[in-house]
Amino acid sequence: MPEGASVMNSDEMLATTGGRELERIVYSAERIAARVREMGRDIGSAYPEGTRLLVLGLLKGSFVFLADLVRCIALPLQVDFLVVSSYGLGTTSSGDVETLYDPGTPIEGRHVVLVEDIIDSGRTVNELVPELIERGPASLEVCALLHKHLADDLVLEPRWVGFDAPGEFLVGYGLDHAEDFRHLPFIAAI
Repeated sequence: MPEGASVMNSDEMLATTGGRELERIVYSAERIAARVREMGRDIGSAYPEGTRLLVLGLLKGSFVFLADLVRCIALPLQVDFLVVSSYGLGTTSSGDVETLYDPGTPIEGRHVVLVEDIIDSGRTVNELVPELIERGPASLEVCALLHKHLADDLVLEPRWVGFDAPGEFLVGYGLDHAEDFRHLPFIAAI
């Protein structure tokens, strides 16, 4: 185990989850941290030195990932957020992507990285990418922590993917179920 790594015992785990059982831990906090560092380096090296990136995070799920990721990108950057919803209280996408908050950040002529927590049905990416392209960015790339590879018709495949995700419903590290579990330092199946 890496130095400084911590492992929760079952009592601590139940306390952290409000007494709700997790099926299994899919990605440990240590494994996530290592992969996020790699992704940050990859993103930083993909653009010419001095490029000012605009990193757009999709809230709420991407906030933990985005916070860790931007600290690993060795370029000047700005961060903004979009809020969309397609899940509600369920464990499957409703199929309807609703934009709840669009800051209208000027992106014309800018290099934009859209940060997504998980790509499963692909509806969110397919809804947002054309809207963002209409705003005239110099470039637009997608970065996803998790990719389930369920969508075969993505309008833009993610350039950077943290992990190929299993078909289970995942929580933790920003991902939720009915707004619970976002605070977990690892990703688990429920």
